[in-house]
Amino acid sequence: MLPETLQRQLTQYGITDFGEVALREALEARVSTYTLIRLADWPARRWKCRYRLMMGEGMYDAQSVAEAYALGLLSTFKGSSTAQSSDRAAETK
Repeated sequence: MLPETLQRQLTQYGITDFGEVALREALEARVSTYTLIRLADWPARRWKCRYRLMMGEGMYDAQSVAEAYALGLLSTFKGSSTAQSSDRAAETK
């Protein structure tokens, strides 16, 4: 189960199915490659997370696979909105 804050953020971008498979498919539609790692017990205790998703230069720590996919997906939305605003600003000059 995803935390409510993540669910609200995803809903703002039109994501309403918070299941692991649906989030993975949405992420795969937006990025070409990523790596999801299930951490061993000692790093999980040290970093207080069970999974780590690596995408490009980003690294996202999560308690569940669905949460890792959600964090990665949110980063793609935030990155694309920043890129779109930069493009718009360049067009107006």
